[in-house]
Amino acid sequence: MLHTSICDLLGIEYPVIQGGMAWLGTWELASAVSEAGGLGTIAAGNSPIEWLRQQIRSTRERTRKPFAVNVLLLSPLVNEVMELIYQERVPVVAFGAGNPGIYIPRLKGAGIKIMPVVSAVALAKRLQRSGADALVAEGMESGGHIGETTTLPLVTQVVDAVQIPVVAAGGIADGRGMAAALALGAQGVQMGTRFACSVECIAHPKYKERIVKAGDRDTAVTGLSTGHPVRCLENKLTRKFLEMERAGATVKELEELGTGKLPLGVIQGDTDWGSLMAGQIAGLIKDIRPVADIIRGIVAEAETVIDRMTALRARG
Repeated sequence: MLHTSICDLLGIEYPVIQGGMAWLGTWELASAVSEAGGLGTIAAGNSPIEWLRQQIRSTRERTRKPFAVNVLLLSPLVNEVMELIYQERVPVVAFGAGNPGIYIPRLKGAGIKIMPVVSAVALAKRLQRSGADALVAEGMESGGHIGETTTLPLVTQVVDAVQIPVVAAGGIADGRGMAAALALGAQGVQMGTRFACSVECIAHPKYKERIVKAGDRDTAVTGLSTGHPVRCLENKLTRKFLEMERAGATVKELEELGTGKLPLGVIQGDTDWGSLMAGQIAGLIKDIRPVADIIRGIVAEAETVIDRMTALRARG
């Protein structure tokens, strides 16, 4: 059985982390992932504090295993979210969209594990110095908000730059991707798009269907002109957004176009004008399966790939 240092650090059975997907990282998905041996993640996003409190408590009602809350540092509610995390003694906190350094000392004092998402080596080094327990190195192949570096060079360089465990994210949806990440020196993988296409995920069936039917070139990156690029499945919204960017639209105009479009797409199922955040790996996903089957299948495939590679060396 695959077992790495991230399993020991987080108290999980398999080195598989669920990405913190806004609107989709709810107790239904998070508890299923944790109960199946991975680390489930509740996405705080910009959600009301009482909603988040209920999500944490509902997750605890369904699993005794560790789980995480993903904190969006750009959220205007971030300080309230952090207070709730201290109150509820959430086992693991993941951070995205910024530097969580100011929160780390208190989290450490409360015994909460800290696992920020990074897209650059410089931030990885800074967060290690600040006391992060692990890092998620996320390449630009991922869905949602992205950085500038692809997964392979980013993970390799972050692993070389820090001494704490690194989890690879971006473009991973099967055991081959997991085996490749481990070969790069990562101690586990984080997946979002693959878990979006799970039975337990509350995403609208039309959104899941679009992922299942996607090809290798069916995602688009919008928002490069705003400084906050986002990867989604291509549709009428992305084409309109890119058209406006090319015409020189202001950031305000682009933000107005994008407001409210994520729940419109992933929850309400408007696959034309909703934002369908998904990674480039969408072209590899061909079914909707229970979370436990996804995790077991990926781990088993990774073990087979590793055995095959070991056999090649033996024959040599």
